[in-house]
Amino acid sequence: MKLSCKHDIEAPHAFVFRQLADFDSWERAAMRRGADVSRTDKLRLAGPGMSWLARFAYRGKNRSMEVHLLRLDDPGNLTFSGKSSIADANVGIDLMELSTKRTRVQVDMDVKPKSLGAKLYVQSLRLTRSRVDRNFAQNVAQMAAEIEDRYRRQLRTW
Repeated sequence: MKLSCKHDIEAPHAFVFRQLADFDSWERAAMRRGADVSRTDKLRLAGPGMSWLARFAYRGKNRSMEVHLLRLDDPGNLTFSGKSSIADANVGIDLMELSTKRTRVQVDMDVKPKSLGAKLYVQSLRLTRSRVDRNFAQNVAQMAAEIEDRYRRQLRTW
């Protein structure tokens, strides 16, 4: 199942990229939401090859997923791969500078179920495609709003 969404952020391209590439803050955000996240690589600097193991509860069951950073290009491209026992996912985030203080973020996600239960679940999601697309867009919009808030707070401190 493929999902895609675009959203404009009222912040400069470089700031948005730094926020998206701040993996420590994403780890803390996942932990605040109840996930157990641990780094599994030995890299000292952020870059391709970074990996995490995330454990979380989903639909009443404990799940785990290995997440790998495949691509981190400063013009604004991040690509992740996630693997679990029931599904594989690829997420691509592309940034486009619209003006000096406006950036468009494009998020693409492709989920491929591996188990029979996951295939049935994804099939049921396809039947409610408009709701799934709307929820995905709301999640991207929430992420964009958080980045805009951080940018506004930074401007006030200067």
